[in-house]
Amino acid sequence: MKKILFTSFKRTIDIVGSLVLLILFSPIMLITMLLIKMGSTGPIFFKQKRVGKNSHEFWMYKFRSMYTGDNDKRLRENYPELWKKYKESGWKLPMCEDPRITPIGKKIRSLTIDEFPQLINVLKGDMSLVGPRAYREEELQEQALKYPKTKKYIQIIRTAKPGITGVWQTSGRNDITFEDRAKMDAEYIKKQSFVEEILIIFKTPMSMLSRW
Repeated sequence: MKKILFTSFKRTIDIVGSLVLLILFSPIMLITMLLIKMGSTGPIFFKQKRVGKNSHEFWMYKFRSMYTGDNDKRLRENYPELWKKYKESGWKLPMCEDPRITPIGKKIRSLTIDEFPQLINVLKGDMSLVGPRAYREEELQEQALKYPKTKKYIQIIRTAKPGITGVWQTSGRNDITFEDRAKMDAEYIKKQSFVEEILIIFKTPMSMLSRW
């Protein structure tokens, strides 16, 4: 019964919260759309398959912050050292080193504005406001091979909807390893509660402002 109540509560918060935030952020989103269009050729939005609840993949939306084309292939073929660093660092590169990101993209990423379209994913039910990180399938598979101890955490992560924000994003820890991220996400899923959900939501704006 408690789990059913929590699931209903969480979905209600997701729908109401995403609608309010879409309305609140609409001026910023409109300006961002214009800047992206003016800054480089290509679509305004970017979509990529991510792993959702029970391992069902879905299209996650973002504002496009990279140049068009197969950026991973370009990075792998033209910048082998950066590609190696990208994979070894948990599929991440510092923005200042990443040649795939446009000048406008660097600005909207630093302000986390690129993630605003994920509110549409929340409305659709693919994601929640709060949850584990939305991973790519190949990322989970490679990290499980690289860090065998995380397999048990990854299994738990696959059972939940990914979130726009989460426990480790609001922990105040900037450079966090995949092992720590996976463990924190798994522990959040196992101990989900009304209080923790609300705390993470209220801590998120402060976490965002600290990057500004």
